[in-house]
Amino acid sequence: MSAVTRDTLLAARTGQLVGSVIDSSTSLLQKQSHDIVRFAMGSPAAEAIPDFSSVAADALSADAFDYAATEGDPKLRSALLEMLSGTTDETTPDRLTITAGGMQGLDLFGKLFIDPGDLVVIESPTYTNGSATALSYGAELLEVGVDADGMIVDELEAAVAAAGRKPKAIYVIPTFQNPSGTTLSLQRRLRLLELARDWGSMIIDDDPYGMLRFADSEIPSLRALAEGDPLVFSVRTFSKIIAPGLRVGWVDADPALQPLLINAKQAMDTCANLPNQRLIAGFLSEGRLAGHLTEQRARYAERKTAMQSALTEHFADLGTWTDPSGGFFLWVTLPGIDTQGLFERALAAGVAYIPGPAFSPSGRFGDALRLCFASSTPDRIAEGVARLRRAVDG
Repeated sequence: MSAVTRDTLLAARTGQLVGSVIDSSTSLLQKQSHDIVRFAMGSPAAEAIPDFSSVAADALSADAFDYAATEGDPKLRSALLEMLSGTTDETTPDRLTITAGGMQGLDLFGKLFIDPGDLVVIESPTYTNGSATALSYGAELLEVGVDADGMIVDELEAAVAAAGRKPKAIYVIPTFQNPSGTTLSLQRRLRLLELARDWGSMIIDDDPYGMLRFADSEIPSLRALAEGDPLVFSVRTFSKIIAPGLRVGWVDADPALQPLLINAKQAMDTCANLPNQRLIAGFLSEGRLAGHLTEQRARYAERKTAMQSALTEHFADLGTWTDPSGGFFLWVTLPGIDTQGLFERALAAGVAYIPGPAFSPSGRFGDALRLCFASSTPDRIAEGVARLRRAVDG
């Protein structure tokens, strides 16, 4: 008889639990003692985090430390519905469930929809915390390329045909995609919805950055274009537009799913953090979000331009990069350069980024990297890009 050990008792799914290179960079950087320009984490600028002092009294009142309704505190739900009114994400109470950040929204989708062996389509490159969530529920992943107009929907159609089976779900970050910064065109959004309806596939519409547009015209969200189609499951978060440490987001989904979402959340965390829900509710109720977003859009536009200028100065002979109209990221391709191998030299030189293979479950994009322009000032951006070139030159 074989000996029983802890490892033999582990659930089979633990083999599919994939850590995040992106999130691990936070711990790595905290261990460094020298000056580092931080292009790694996709975080808002420190100076972009609002002052919550005017709403802190309500958020820290005694009743804010009790349990909250699983679907979300009424104050936040009411303020959020008002915030979304008149936007392409306008919604109704029966579609809205408050979550512990966008990641919990993705996890709730997996819990409700993904069975072991299900085919889930992802963008390539993609936000691999999202694909890792699908893997944790036993999904088989199918990577589909991205270009300047977002997911290449023609490639999607061909890849599904080659796979010989229809996907259970299609995971897409349609606006200012992480990591590429590109945006899914209106034509491709409409075609994606057509394919999902033909196949009976769910669309995971993960859009953390859509409110951070600083150039070009707005494109209707997948949630709006779907006109309530139950095949679209929309995940949103306050992490990028207000503050990531609050860990508060929301799901917009078919009303018939809300009881299941509540049941699933009650088996996870009972409710999202109530004091933080109250902070956001107060911030929204004071009408401060519009002005805050106006400031951040201007700030991030300036920083994107600064990063592109620095890249032109130092890397025009080596690579190419994307030109997003919003969000946080540039995707840089440096043909012939191993960006994973470069990482340690770059860190020693005082600059941090995320290597391209971190954004592909199969390890593609060995000559690419993601740079976050949102969290550094123009002067620091210029210094960081110069350090990166010195690391490349060795």
